Amino acid sequence: MRRREQVRVIVFISLVFACLELTSGLTTAQDPARRPPPSTTNRQKGDQKKGAPQRQEAREGGKSQDSEDESIKIPTEMVQLDVKVTDQNGRPVPGLTKDDFVVYEDKVSQSIESVSGEEAPVSFGLVIDTSSSMRPKFLTVSDAAIRLIKQMRPDDEAFLAQFKTDAELVHGFTSNQRELEDALKSLYISGGTSLLDAIIATADHAQEKGKRRRKALVVITDGLDKNSSTKEKKVVQVMKEDEVQVYLVGFVDEDEPGGFFGGSPAKKAKELLIRLAEDSGGRAFFPTELSEMPAIAAQIAKDLRAQYVISYYPNNDRRHGGFHTVRVMINQRDNRRLIARTRQGYYARDEKGALQGVGERRPQ
Repeated sequence: MRRREQVRVIVFISLVFACLELTSGLTTAQDPARRPPPSTTNRQKGDQKKGAPQRQEAREGGKSQDSEDESIKIPTEMVQLDVKVTDQNGRPVPGLTKDDFVVYEDKVSQSIESVSGEEAPVSFGLVIDTSSSMRPKFLTVSDAAIRLIKQMRPDDEAFLAQFKTDAELVHGFTSNQRELEDALKSLYISGGTSLLDAIIATADHAQEKGKRRRKALVVITDGLDKNSSTKEKKVVQVMKEDEVQVYLVGFVDEDEPGGFFGGSPAKKAKELLIRLAEDSGGRAFFPTELSEMPAIAAQIAKDLRAQYVISYYPNNDRRHGGFHTVRVMINQRDNRRLIARTRQGYYARDEKGALQGVGERRPQ
């Protein structure tokens, strides 16, 4: 009897141990699937905290976190100037390096970072005077516009505008040459001439909508502005703010007589077009025959691309905003007289690209 009770106790104890071992095994097998070890969780959170600032800094333009002593901040204040260099005969001069250039900003010599001679893509506007005074020249002007359109490259883009008393956008920016050629067919002649108002409107459009860094206008007009509400000084300021080069083709009638106290309207118109082109870093052309237009169109297309890009970081504080004058000179060699043309300067911008220290400048 006593022996049987001992056997039962032993069997019961064995069953209890077996159940405990089975329960422990199930708990161990389920825990990894339900909850990772604490060390793994902490390591993942640590990696996330470390990675986020690195991505943020990459977006802001750059710090390397390899070590604090080797941390590098990439400057974001680079100035880039589009510079055309020609000889005394007006021919482009290739093959120059940064040793051939001298740059002054606010009359202070700058250290040039790089000079590139690559032909960059362009965002440009064809702005055509369709006032009544342009009627005799309209067909030739349209042909010249088509020639400019045909010389576009796949990565260029252009828009078409016409102006009379008011400026009108005929076709927005596109790289499709056929669309622009078709849009030319919708131009019509009428009304007066508001050249200065048109330059402001189209320069703003080029700056706001153009996707390429290099932006330009090609304006074809007789230059006899009689209806603009804007003054020349205001137009020059807008061109500086928008950083748009302006190429002007002026059909100016030199035979028109002048007044007693000044030059002829034609002479004044020509001088105005020259000033506007030079102030923007562009160029003015004055064909005396309509047959000159194809060659002028080809020259403008070449000028738009055959430019050097000079890059530098200003060594003066330009965060205060305002306009900063720029002058580019050539180290003359080999008895050649080389001429560098670029914009007169630039307005400083803040980190978001907005102009600093510039008030409202639109005509009322």
